[in-house]
This record gives sequence, C-alpha cells and structure tokens, in this order.
Amino acid sequence: MGFADDAKDALDATGKKIGRAFEDAKDKVDDKVDEAKADAEVSKAEGHVKRAEAERDATAAKNDYKERLRGDS
Repeated sequence: MGFADDAKDALDATGKKIGRAFEDAKDKVDDKVDEAKADAEVSKAEGHVKRAEAERDATAAKNDYKERLRGDS
C-alpha cells in the first residue's frame, strides 16, 4: 500500500498547491481592483478641485468686470 499512500500524498500536495495558487491569483485581482478604485477616487477629487478653481476664477473675473463698470478701479 506504500504506492497508493504516496500517490494520495502527492495528489493532496498538488491540490493544496493549486488552492494556494488560486488564492494568490484572487488576491492579485482584488489588489488591482482596489488600485483601480483608488485611482478613480483620485481622478474624481482632482475633477472637483479643477471645477472649484474654475468657479473661483469665474467669480473673480465677474467681480473685476463689475468693478470696472462701477469705475472702482
């Protein structure tokens, strides 16, 4: 029965190795998904900043125009 036991042990070890490889691959995919989500959040935040800057610049330009109309400058 030594051969059967050796084969069983080899199959068990192979199964464990395949299981670990699958878990590693799953973890790598999960990490990439997390990175993509983080990149999307950064892009979203950068978009908000750019919008706020554009609104600030537009307000400053409007106020400058109004000052010129009133003759304040």
